[in-house]
Amino acid sequence: MELADMFDDFLVRAIFAGIGAGLGAGPLGCFIVWRRMAYFGDATAHAAILGVALSLGFGVSIFIGTLGVAIAMAMILVRFEGRGLAMDTLLGVFAHGGLAVGLVVASFNSDLRLDLSAYLFGDILAVGRVDLLVIWGGSLLVIGLLCWRWNALLMSTLNVDLAASAGARPRLEKQILTLCLAVVVAVSIKILGALLIGAMLIIPAAAARPMARSPEVMALLAAVIGAGASLLGLYGAHQFDTPAGPSIVCAALGFVVASSVMARITRG
Repeated sequence: MELADMFDDFLVRAIFAGIGAGLGAGPLGCFIVWRRMAYFGDATAHAAILGVALSLGFGVSIFIGTLGVAIAMAMILVRFEGRGLAMDTLLGVFAHGGLAVGLVVASFNSDLRLDLSAYLFGDILAVGRVDLLVIWGGSLLVIGLLCWRWNALLMSTLNVDLAASAGARPRLEKQILTLCLAVVVAVSIKILGALLIGAMLIIPAAAARPMARSPEVMALLAAVIGAGASLLGLYGAHQFDTPAGPSIVCAALGFVVASSVMARITRG
């Protein structure tokens, strides 16, 4: 079987899509965990439904529409940070408000209304060849940005004042993370849906943390766990006829339990 023919199989496309998304989301999730930005990721992901609705309404690429809305939402959150409302309150307003507005806009499109669950919970088995290119391209872009800015991102994460005194620009580094988050949301929405993307950012990083002895090792482990959870989740979905997206998240949860047990055993 030729390589091109292999991708005619929907299950093969799903496997490669899951691996690609996991490799990109895992390392980024480490920064989300270190910076305690979990709700920030959820707010951006929930707003992606508005991007889906607008994309289908105007007949443009879902990736472009979702990426645009995700970037806009993330930038607005950064802009409003520290101005008036507490950040957790602001994130709650934007997360639930963005999702609600997206659902309302989607209700005006009868075709989207019928297929809305695919964008809320994902439909990895419906990934096509073009989707694969988008997913891998986006993930490689995120990995490349994180590698390029690794030292500055890490320093800004650990101590903003120290980073500034060393010549780094913490605000720029946060904007780079914001861009990476928007890209991951845009490429993952078809795989996991707006409601589960946040889980795949946080859970692999949480699973990697007890086993890591350095930030670099944690990022690498998170990438491996993200890809591994996708494979195990797809296998479980195939074996037990369960939804693929939630099955992937459940597999990631299994890694959290396993890593916690292993950490306790190694500590004696």
